[in-house]
Amino acid sequence: MSHERRPARPLRFDDPARSAAYWERVRRIVDQAPPLTDDQRARIRAAFCTSTTSSAAPPKAAA
Repeated sequence: MSHERRPARPLRFDDPARSAAYWERVRRIVDQAPPLTDDQRARIRAAFCTSTTSSAAPPKAAA
């Protein structure tokens, strides 16, 4: 996976060398992580695809 083209990363620090070192460290950590299971992928997808309006409680009536 380390040979894939990755999207540009945001500038993390003002110093470009420090920012590049930070993102390289992140890449190394991610590359060492085990792959996600289908259940983990489904839970992450559901967390981002769930509508916030359907889970919000209705407003309380004024007294």
